[in-house]
Order: sequence, then structure tokens, then C-alpha cells
Amino acid sequence: MGEQKVSLLSDKKQMHKFVRNLLRDVEALEYMLDNDWFESDIVRIGAEQEMCLVDKETLQPACLAMEALSKMEDLPWVETELAKFNLETGATPLEFKGKCLSKMEKEIRTQLDTIQERIEELDAKIVLTGILPTLQKYHMGMHNLTPKKRYFALMEAINAQLVKKSTYEVRIQGVDELLVQHDSPMIEACNTSFQVHLQVSPENFKDYYNISQALAAPIMAISANSPLVFGKRLWHESRIALFQQSLDTRTTHDHLRERSPRVSFGNDWLQKSILEIYKEDIARFRVLISGDVEEDSFKMIERGEVPKLRALQVHNSTVYRWNRPCYGISDNGKPHLRIENRVLASGPTVQDEMANAAFWLGAMIGMADKYGDITKHMSFADARDNFGKAAKYGIDTKFTWLKDKKITAVDLVIKKLIPIASAGLKKMKVNDNDIKRYMKIIRKRAENHMNGARWMLRAYTHLKEDTTDNEALTTLTSALIKNQQSGKPVHEWKMPKLSMLKKYRPSKLRVEDFMERDLFTVEPDDIIELVSDMMDWRRIRYTPVENDKGEFVGLISSRLLLRYFTNQYKGRKAEGLLVKDIMIKDPISISPDTTVSKALKIMKKNKIGSLPVVKDNELMGIITESQFLKVTGRLMRRIEEEEKS
Repeated sequence: MGEQKVSLLSDKKQMHKFVRNLLRDVEALEYMLDNDWFESDIVRIGAEQEMCLVDKETLQPACLAMEALSKMEDLPWVETELAKFNLETGATPLEFKGKCLSKMEKEIRTQLDTIQERIEELDAKIVLTGILPTLQKYHMGMHNLTPKKRYFALMEAINAQLVKKSTYEVRIQGVDELLVQHDSPMIEACNTSFQVHLQVSPENFKDYYNISQALAAPIMAISANSPLVFGKRLWHESRIALFQQSLDTRTTHDHLRERSPRVSFGNDWLQKSILEIYKEDIARFRVLISGDVEEDSFKMIERGEVPKLRALQVHNSTVYRWNRPCYGISDNGKPHLRIENRVLASGPTVQDEMANAAFWLGAMIGMADKYGDITKHMSFADARDNFGKAAKYGIDTKFTWLKDKKITAVDLVIKKLIPIASAGLKKMKVNDNDIKRYMKIIRKRAENHMNGARWMLRAYTHLKEDTTDNEALTTLTSALIKNQQSGKPVHEWKMPKLSMLKKYRPSKLRVEDFMERDLFTVEPDDIIELVSDMMDWRRIRYTPVENDKGEFVGLISSRLLLRYFTNQYKGRKAEGLLVKDIMIKDPISISPDTTVSKALKIMKKNKIGSLPVVKDNELMGIITESQFLKVTGRLMRRIEEEEKS
């Protein structure tokens, strides 16, 4: 679950020492591969389960991972993640046969139940989802970074790569559009995954890795579960774009030189061995952090000892391939190789996750058995193009499959991949009942055209029609928790209703969660007739005024316009006045972290109907009495429903 003994590179001498250790590790790995040191007579599987923590009442992120861990010091399988609102567990590696899949599912369920019991007194709950719906940008500040040496070192090292810019930019276009800057790589922490490991022999690694690349797209399409980011409906698997962009330190240039992002699908098929990936990543990406490496891996080789290759492990952990190569040492002391599938989102249920895992694991074995070298049947360009399309469109994707055949995600899964995956699982002698159960989930998901992403998109769009974005996101999160507790796979879930959310208390939330962001503004030198018509067309009562630098400088209200036109009608004012002549020049405003209850008190005290939300002289949004009426109306209806029940 990540090498924790790391530090920031403080000087060139330390960096040179670490790079030498890194090169020695590659040399040692090459020697072990050439001399048949690796375990190859057994196949094991493993998994890592990431989860979100939310407050039991508000369902907002609960930033208490360290407090939670203090109650679980006796549980070696639970660990921190980047953000304080995440935890991660590791399942016990199992031999790939028999009831390994159902055993792993049972273990993960037990782990999650245990964690939930321990965090009850912290008034927190667990949610399994690719991106938590109630997450907002303000949760992604460095104050929510888990206080561990590794994470601080990683954040500082990535920031140091920002040579020609000072911020990270996220641009994702879906049903809605997300366009936002951030001052750190912390937006990465939005992503929550279910990572599956498959142990493979060195001689088969090339073929299996290439197959994992070809399978990444259809596996992601059927399992997508991350369509919402900060209340925006984006890609079906928004984790893909969000992860890459949150760590992307590259800048644009006036030339076409290629630079690869640290988060990537890859650049070509693997030609020979795992060494190609490690060597490419060392050559392409700068060392970010140093491991506290004491071992000399090649001297250990000379003594006949198996090295841990700590330097290589540390560097590999800072290059984020969606199919990641892994080196490890088994309990019997022999080294082994694994492929880590990172495309699967957490959730929607443990049963769904294990069906995804079974589908991928079976398809890996089945594709290798049926096709061998996948590069003879498919171009890398098609594999990468499929990956991008699957991230955007999920179960609605149309792929270019083997021999340039066009096929929908649903048909590919049902007609081709489920039979191949079933054959692969049978070859590994996996329990027949497990094969039938997990493959049935995948089949039903495809037949019903319903996975986690599509369920969330439909549910959120429906909920938004009757309430605020915040209540819709909170209701959606509540439904996720209840459905996960039921254990039913996502294709059986019903659409949520606002009445499902028994408690909704928005008064302590921030105005940033409620404010109107889609604003129509004018400039000081605009004519009054323009703002009047705009307000009439858009049916709004308040229009903010920004200068040509984008700074908030005033506010126009419908009352001011009424006064202007009344005076004009009575002949008291000359024509030709501009916005700057009648606007409120120093309107009362609030910051985005103001609570809703405080905003309401300010409006009541000053007898005003709106509050611009401003940060650093930049207009972020506006909150008006009509929004409060909408929220109040929903709360009154909720109270009536509770009384009736």
C-alpha cells in the first residue's frame, strides 16, 4: 500500500546517492530475471480497498483518518491515504483458484464492518465510491493532507516541478464543465480506487501486460463509477482526467516537443520484459523523493539474498500508470512480479467490486489463452483511444476492437468478454458458483445498461430538478450508503428520492455549497438599458458589476433600476447615465466559507436581498433570498413528510 519510508531530496549529493541505488536496483532486477530467480509455479491475486469517510449527520467529508487509525492500531491491514477523509485496506493475497474470489469478498466485507464499528464513536460512516459526491474544492486544501512524511515530501516535490506556472489547472468537459485552478496536487485525493493485483511469471509478463492494456477500456466502461466532481456531471470515469491533470506540471510551448504526464496509459506496447517500463520511467521522469535505502541490492544478489529493491519501489510509486508493474517478495522468500489494475473505481458495493475483479482476472487469463500476443490483433493506438473514450462515455462507448472491428461496450462485454473471462476463470479452477455469480452481475449490468456512473448521473440530474445542488448531492450520498449496506449490486438499485434523506440541516454549511455560480455580470461603463434587459431576460433581481480586470466593484438591483426609470419618467434624471452612476459601489459581501446561517443573519440585519460571495476581490458567486426560500420550502415539506410518517 505504498512505501512510507521516504524523504524529500535535500541536496544533489543525496539525489546522486538515491539515483545510484535506483540504477543498482535495475541491474539487480535484470540479473534475477536472467537467472530465473522468480516464482513462476503459482498465481496469486490481491486487492487494495480505498474508502471515503463522511460525517454521519451532514454526509460531508469527515477529515479524521488519524483519529480513526488511533482506534485501529491492532489492525495491520488498514492504512492512511493522501487525504484525511480516506482510508485504505489490503486484502490477503490468495492463490488464484477455488473460492479465492468469494473469500476475498468476505474478507473485505469483514474489514469494512470492523472499520465502521471502530469509527462509530467518531460519528462517521464509510462510503465506497470513485469520487465522493459531497466533496467540494475547499476540502482539497493542504490542511486536509494526511500528516505523514511521505505525503508532505511528495506534495513538495511535485510542486517543485512547476517551472513555468504557479498553479494546476483542471479542465474536464462532460454534461457540465469543470474549469478550475488549484495551488497544490491535492485534487488527486478526490480519487478513490479498488486496485486489483495479478501475479504473473516473468516469461509471460509481456503478453499479460499488453492484454491488461487492451482490456483497460472495456473493463472501465462496464465498471465506471466516478461521474461527479464538485457537483459537476463530467466523464463517466472522471478519475482518469482528474488524476492526470491534478499532477500535471507541464506547460504549453510554441513547439511540438512531446512530454509525457506522470499519470498516463503508456506510449507503446511492451516489447520484451518488465524492465522496459522501469527503464523508460527512470529515463522519462525525474526522481521526486528519496527512499531511506540502506541495502545495496547487487551486493545482496552476490550473497544469494533477495533484495527488496526499495529505490525502485519508491520511484515506481511516483509514476502513475493505469496498469502498474509491481515487484514483491512472497512469504516463501522468492521474488515475484505483479500487474496492478488501477482503473477500477471504489464501489458501488463490495459485490460489484469483486465482480469487476473477477471479470478482469478471468479476461486476463482467457485472452492470453485465446490470443497470446494481443499486439498481433490490435494496434496500440486503438487501445489508447479506447481507453480515453471509455473514461468519457463509460457503458455508452463504442470501441475499435480486435482486427479493427467496431463494437459497443455492451455487445463487447456480453458477446465476447464474458465467455472469455468465464473460460479463464475455469482454467484457473475457480469455484463454478463464484464464476456464475460474478459473471451474472457483469451480464445484468450490461443488459440493464446500468453501472455506478450511469446510476449517479441519472439520479443527480433528477434530484437537481427539485432542489439545490447541495441537497441533491447529500441525498445521493445517503442513497449510496443505504444501497451499499443492502449489498444489492448497482444494476438493481432504484432511483433515490429526496424523502430518503431523513435529516438535512444546511444552516452550518458554507455559502459556497449554495451560491449561484452561473452569473451574468456587467461593467461600470455599460448602459443601463443593457443591464435592465439582461435582468428581464434572465428573470434575475441582482446583477454584479465587474471592471475590465475581472474585479468585483458593485451591484445593480431591480429596485435601483425601478428608481432610475421612475425618475426618468418623471423628468428628474437626464438620459445617458451608466451602470457606474447608479450601482451600489460598496455592497456588503461575504467570503465563500461563511456559514449559511450567518449569511442569513447578515441579510436580515441589513435588510438586503442578496450577498455577493467574494474572495480576494474576485466574484465567486451570489446568494439571494430566493435561494433561501427554495431551501426553506424543501425543509418545510420534509417536516410535513416526517410528521405524516
